[in-house]
Amino acid sequence: MFLSDKDIKAGVESGIITLTPFTEKQLQPASYDIRLSNTFIVNEPHTASFIDIERGVFPKTQTVEVADGQEFVLHPGVSILGYSKEKFGSDEFLIEVNGKSSLARIGLIVHNSASIVNPGHFLNIALELCNLNNVPIILRPHMLIAQLTFTTLSSHTKRSYKTVGRYHLNNIAGYVPPKSGPLSKRKTTQKGKLKKK
Repeated sequence: MFLSDKDIKAGVESGIITLTPFTEKQLQPASYDIRLSNTFIVNEPHTASFIDIERGVFPKTQTVEVADGQEFVLHPGVSILGYSKEKFGSDEFLIEVNGKSSLARIGLIVHNSASIVNPGHFLNIALELCNLNNVPIILRPHMLIAQLTFTTLSSHTKRSYKTVGRYHLNNIAGYVPPKSGPLSKRKTTQKGKLKKK
């Protein structure tokens, strides 16, 4: 069962849903719109001729910070990471990140497959942004980029993501700790692999 706007708001007010910052303007009948942050991670394609997941071969990446009022040009066929302005999560509900129809119609994909946020996972989510159009798409910080839906579970989970969660970290992080930039606790080596600082 999906939560209605009334239940989403009540969940935020009671604390069983973390959603910060929260504004009623972004509340839809059965979802909540989230905004794009200022941080983007892009590949440097000249640093690798291919990607080989099994062998840990990835191109190096560059973190791009776009100032408020400025823009990021996403060219056709290019896939990057962007991040949500909002931090969200819940111990009680399954959260799903969905695209907005207005953006889908112009060929902007906001996630390739990773749409589910498990109970116990609190994050500024990484958005897998890809331009399927044949012309560039302008992205701006704070634009409405995706929407969240909240689903009740048949029962409480036996385990929480807090204890069993694993992040698939290569040279692109899927998680941005609050109040810190992507990859803030890790650094990229010469070959594009990550290691702890």
